[in-house]
Amino acid sequence: MPKRQSGNKKGKQSNFAKLSIFQPNKYKFKKTCPLSVKGAPEVDYKNIKLLKKYVSENGKILPSRITNVSQKKQRELSLSIKRANGGIWHARPPLPFDYSI
Repeated sequence: MPKRQSGNKKGKQSNFAKLSIFQPNKYKFKKTCPLSVKGAPEVDYKNIKLLKKYVSENGKILPSRITNVSQKKQRELSLSIKRANGGIWHARPPLPFDYSI
């Protein structure tokens, strides 16, 4: 049975050694903001159809890392969602709790 050679042969590097944190990632692409592109709808508190896309089932605003919205548009979006709710967004009554067993 032949012996296994350990280490690298001259002139060859392992795949792990080729990787570097300073090399640009070839496979990562920049995601564009869907509200900043040309022809995108304007963010407004009256545009309920658009605002519903950025609110979860629980009524919470989805974060920009999920929706790929830019920071500037995310601020506009959150402000218009809060305006559309008529100020109810901040002052919600607590849910009733059932103490019966």
